Amino acid sequence: MATTLLTSAFLYPSKTLKHFTSLNTKLKGRPISLATASLKPNPPQEIQTFWKWLSDQGVVSAKTPVRPGLVPEGLGLVAERNIARNEVVLEVPQKLWINLDAVAASEIGSVCSGLKPWISVALFLIREKLRVDSRWRVYFNVLPQFTDSPLFWSEEELAELQGTQLLSTTVAMIEYVQNEFSKVEEEILIPHKQLFPSSITFGYFLWAFGILKSRAFSHLRGQNLVLVPLADFINHSPSIITEDPAYEIKGAGLFSRDLLFSLRSPVDVSAGEQVLIQYDLNKSNAELALDYGFIESNLNRIAYTLTLMVDPTDPFFGDKLDIAESNGLGETAYFEIILGKPFPPTMLPYLRLVALGGTDAFLLESIFRNTIWGHLDLPVSRANEELICQGVIDACRSALSGYHTTIEEDEKLMEGGYLDPRLEIAVGIRAGEKRVLQQIDGIFKERELELDELEYYQERRLKDLGLVGEQGAIIFWET
Repeated sequence: MATTLLTSAFLYPSKTLKHFTSLNTKLKGRPISLATASLKPNPPQEIQTFWKWLSDQGVVSAKTPVRPGLVPEGLGLVAERNIARNEVVLEVPQKLWINLDAVAASEIGSVCSGLKPWISVALFLIREKLRVDSRWRVYFNVLPQFTDSPLFWSEEELAELQGTQLLSTTVAMIEYVQNEFSKVEEEILIPHKQLFPSSITFGYFLWAFGILKSRAFSHLRGQNLVLVPLADFINHSPSIITEDPAYEIKGAGLFSRDLLFSLRSPVDVSAGEQVLIQYDLNKSNAELALDYGFIESNLNRIAYTLTLMVDPTDPFFGDKLDIAESNGLGETAYFEIILGKPFPPTMLPYLRLVALGGTDAFLLESIFRNTIWGHLDLPVSRANEELICQGVIDACRSALSGYHTTIEEDEKLMEGGYLDPRLEIAVGIRAGEKRVLQQIDGIFKERELELDELEYYQERRLKDLGLVGEQGAIIFWET
């Protein structure tokens, strides 16, 4: 088996940066200016109007322990007084939620019933945003027109992600949203012009998609996708590491069928400070960037995804696929490598399976089908292990050559002081990916130097049969 077979099994970002100027991904206007000023004494008029609307709806009062305020992230929830850990800071009734129930109860409910949930809610968001008489008008007035997610970056800004997996993911996601919009336009918007403003464009559709990715709550009782006005102002803190959810849906009272979205503070908060939560401990920096438009310095967030596959032209493709599927994997497998952490436990066995061939192919016979995965946990043969090392090293070298900067240049930029938020994301992402790739490369280079010292399948088998002595010499029995 040639070394190139293993190298070709690594799928690295292959899509080039495309021109998105025609997509008009940025709508007119900007979010409320980022500032460190508190809510008082003169909050922006949009915030005052929004607070009055919430008060008229019975959601907030003078006793509500939080208020929206201008914070470094944009808008956030600021404590009006000291707040204790796990104290409820906000409860928003179901009547103000924007979810599938709101869509179903609206004029477009019947035409949206067969659509994907996020598309239904996205169309509802756009329609309500463009309606002067929408009941959520004041809420839309305080929503950002775009975030710092790469979904909304210019072509020049995206160029800073050259070579990264995040660029490939962003391009693919924009293309996905574009394809969904084209279908919706043909099947829903054009046939039902009387229900939708003619000004609905892909720019609005991408805006709604970004809003849902960055602000919608999910994995709630009976709710997989819901926007909750005011509650969605809550920002993220990397220092909060509890996995306990800070929000839930609960009944409004003993004799009421109404539901409330209840938000708690996971930590003690002093008056004047932001109330913050943990968005997701398991997301990588690339995921945080794509969903919310920020990254962290936390090493556990720095990751690179190795995508491996069984080559369809492999003469043993069917056998290998059967073995992979029997062990919870498939023709293609994804392994997230986190900086400073061990490899996922199934990665090396899968690599050995992909590279298996030649005289080692006997392990693919049906007699070994129930035990082969255990054999793949350990080195199979020198040839197999060498092929793996060479393939991974070549793949890392290829991936590292795709970046337009070195890791030293990236680190110098990060140490140089203030960077534009989007450039800071780009530099952090590409530097992190390179560090992980260098880590992977180093591990396999070191392993390549130890090939002669490893114990392989045949040696282990002979030991099991008692045919190898203490010094490794093969024992010949005389009759």
